[in-house]
Parts: sequence; C-alpha cells; structure tokens
Amino acid sequence: MNPTVACVIPCYNEEAAVGKVVRDLRASLPDAIIYVYDNASTDNTVAEAHAAGAVVRHEPRKGKGNVIRRAFADVEAEALLIIDGDDTYDASRAREMVDLLFAGPYDQVVGARRESVETAYRAGHAVGNKMLTGAVRILFGNDVSDMLSGYRVFSRRYVKSFPALSREFETETEMTVHALSLRLPTAELEVAFKDRPEGSVSKLRTYRDGWRILKLILGLARRQRPSQFHAVIAGLFTATGLTLGLPIVLEFARTHTVPRLPTAVLAASIMIIAVLVLLVGYILESFKHMRQEQASLAHLGYPAPSRDTDLLQVTLADTTRRATRS
Repeated sequence: MNPTVACVIPCYNEEAAVGKVVRDLRASLPDAIIYVYDNASTDNTVAEAHAAGAVVRHEPRKGKGNVIRRAFADVEAEALLIIDGDDTYDASRAREMVDLLFAGPYDQVVGARRESVETAYRAGHAVGNKMLTGAVRILFGNDVSDMLSGYRVFSRRYVKSFPALSREFETETEMTVHALSLRLPTAELEVAFKDRPEGSVSKLRTYRDGWRILKLILGLARRQRPSQFHAVIAGLFTATGLTLGLPIVLEFARTHTVPRLPTAVLAASIMIIAVLVLLVGYILESFKHMRQEQASLAHLGYPAPSRDTDLLQVTLADTTRRATRS
C-alpha cells in the first residue's frame, strides 16, 4: 500500500487554468487526493475543478495564507503538495518532488522556479524575489534560492508543526523561515515557470504585496532573532548618545565644567535606553528558545516521511498513546 499523498490547489478566479492543473497532477500522481480550495471565486473555478475530478473545498476568508492554514488543519497525508492554480508551474514534476521527499527523507521540497519563457515573471517580480530572498538568506540562513515559490511538498510533521499565521501571499515567506529556524531538512528541485494561460489574471500586486512580505520578514527577524534585532536598535541609540555626549565629556575633561547640561542629560538618557533595549533583546532570546523547543517537540511527535505505511501507522499509534498518557 502506497503512502497517502494529497495535493492542495488554492484558487481565486482561476477558471482558465485550474482544470489543466488538476489533470496534470492526476497524470503525475494518479493515487493522490487532489483538493481545490476555492477562495471565494466569482467565476467558474468550482465547476472547472469539479469537472477535472478534484475534491472542492471552500475558504471564504480571502487570502492564500488563510487557505493554507485551513488546508494544513484539514488534510491528513504523509506528503502534502501545494501548487498554485494558475498553471505557471510544471505540474508534471509533482511525482519527482514527492519521490525526493520520501527518498531524503526531507520535511520540505521546494520547486525552485526557472523561467521557461522570458515573460514568465512580471516586471519587477524577478528583482523583488531576489531582494527578498537575499534578505531572508542574510537573516535566517543560506539554504534557500527561491523563497517565494508556491510549489512545494511537505511531510506530515512539517504540516502539523507549522503555525500558519499569515493571511495572504506572504505565507511562502513564513514557510521558508519556519524550516530555516527549526533547521528542518529541505531540498530544492528546479521546475519550469511559464506564463499564465490566456484569460488568467495575476492577483499578486507587486508593490503592496512586496511591502507586506518585507514587513513580515522584519517581524520574523524581531521574533526569531531578537538579540540581533535589538542589538541593532541599541547600536543606533548608542551611536546617537555618543555623538551628543562625547563632546561634552571631552569639554568636561578640559575645563571641568558642563556648559550644556540639557544635552548631557539627553545623551545619558539615550545611553540608558540603549542598555534597556539590549537587555530586552536578551530576555526575548530566552523566550524564543522556549518557543523553538516547543515547535521542535511538536515536529518530533510525528514520524519521518516513509513509504512503509505499516511503520508509519505503528509510529503514529504509539505517538497518540504517549500523548494520551501525558
């Protein structure tokens, strides 16, 4: 008996493409359960998905992140594949990605996009992707080349340990940082990336969604790297305090007077704030370690991806018994 594989296709007004995506996934993964999560579409997306043989579910709250959170909570499978419903990714590579997940075993396999046509990326998207991916590589680690790819396969233990807090397109960033923060085994497989079919319109807004992703990266840096984040802020306060206070200290050493008392008080106050900011960072670092330990334990509560379904069932049953006893 093969391990269960599920495919999740988030969709909002993708009637022109979703049917082909479902059929391509079915050809590549004939035993998989294919779910189309309709995100309040106003066209014939649901009818096209039904006609192609997909199981259709509905998430009325707008945003890809909301769909992912719902799907990760609802779907049970040893391997869960997500792919956009716009037919820009090569769905025929799905079998290779799932096989790679089990062969590793890995917790995540990312379909790293490679343009098959020059117009696949909208103007500014390629540059934005490189900039945002570069920021994540600097802050969290180098094990990623295409942070914003929407074509991924996850293990059960990844899915059940992922908090899925994002609401919209920034969910891929959250997925990437989750794997990097817990040092989950991840692999990449290059996949072709092409234009949308005629009649399909992108819902991604370059500047608005780019700004949302950047804000998420900064927020994750504050939560996942609190000591470094607060050290930078403390450094800025320290530089300001030294700029204001050092001339006064030198003047006092020369004349034994403090001619600019308000400035001296301000400089001293800024230095105290810098110390407090740094201490807050170290305190938050302790809380971060506790959160990571809890997330790691949740991750380890599930077995590694395996094609041996009997072993998986025994391990899951044992995990359930231990959780019940505790």
